[in-house]
Amino acid sequence: MKLSFPEGSAVVLCEGAFGTSEGKTAHGLVRHTERYRVVAVIDGRLAGRDAGEVLDGRPAGIPIVPDLEEGIRAAGRRPDYLVVGVATHGGILPAELRPSIAQALSQGINVDSGLHEILGDDPEFRPLAKRSGARIRDVRRTPPREAMHAFTGRILEVTSLRLAVLGTDSGVGKRTTAVRLTQELNAAGHRAVLVGTGQTSWMQGVRYGLIMDSLVNDFVSGEIEHQVLRAFREERPDVIIVEGQGCLTHPAYPGGFEILAGARPDGVVLQHAPRRTHYDGFPDFPLAGPEKEMEIVRLVGGRPVVAIALNHEGMEPDEVRSHALSLRERHGIPCCDPLLDGVKPIVEELRRRFPRLSG
Repeated sequence: MKLSFPEGSAVVLCEGAFGTSEGKTAHGLVRHTERYRVVAVIDGRLAGRDAGEVLDGRPAGIPIVPDLEEGIRAAGRRPDYLVVGVATHGGILPAELRPSIAQALSQGINVDSGLHEILGDDPEFRPLAKRSGARIRDVRRTPPREAMHAFTGRILEVTSLRLAVLGTDSGVGKRTTAVRLTQELNAAGHRAVLVGTGQTSWMQGVRYGLIMDSLVNDFVSGEIEHQVLRAFREERPDVIIVEGQGCLTHPAYPGGFEILAGARPDGVVLQHAPRRTHYDGFPDFPLAGPEKEMEIVRLVGGRPVVAIALNHEGMEPDEVRSHALSLRERHGIPCCDPLLDGVKPIVEELRRRFPRLSG
């Protein structure tokens, strides 16, 4: 069944966070979404600039505005959605975002949120939505037990190449790399499907997916298996790419273990930000780094890391390429920055390692 996207126009609320690690949901929606037509981003610090230029140095035609009223003006009409574009530690709604959400609901604008804090249960927001007829969708609301799936072992029925994009930290670019890799494989003539695992992927309109950190733990690997099986049975793709969550050594978000267990990937792409020294949001915890993550992948997953993808935050292009060359020589696998240079080296490596793709 084909999804009916886009659902409508959207202003993305990212006050105080756009261009930072806590703005990653907004970043993903500026770069790619099939669910919405993004018309503006709210962040008063950067008002007047283009969201794509701030992120990637390339205009996206999406203005950054100081408030919802300016977002409505930029859209030329009342948008269908206000999307909460921040991904805060603990999933808590920042107090400075509450007025914009209340304003949107009062005007009948639907609100979508991927935070752990459930806006639909909020004593201020719920009556506002009821009065105006607006809808609040809390993407991370825990699904009922009867809707979840336990692991069955049927993952072994999947003959598509399975690739996981894991990382050395949270908020490091795993989803962006997974999206770019899916797009590049399809452009190269290989049928590729993405299985999303987080709220931003849902907001980008991924057809197959789950929101890992809203599930009861016993069902996480089963839900991953279930979505990979769905993608395989419905589309029979050449490649199924699974978006990673957190990282294997992360003190708060070690979601990669369930992905290795549930998806049983044939290979892993490792996402890394060379300038980071500590886990995002946890300055007392130094990063383990790519070598340690690669070792754990081999021990736990029994499969190789086939490529390294770089996040260029805090780095100039020449510095990024120097790091890529160094890691490539050290580990004997491709290393590239998907946003600066694309992911063709990874596709070429997949063809080399997995002959069924070369045909």
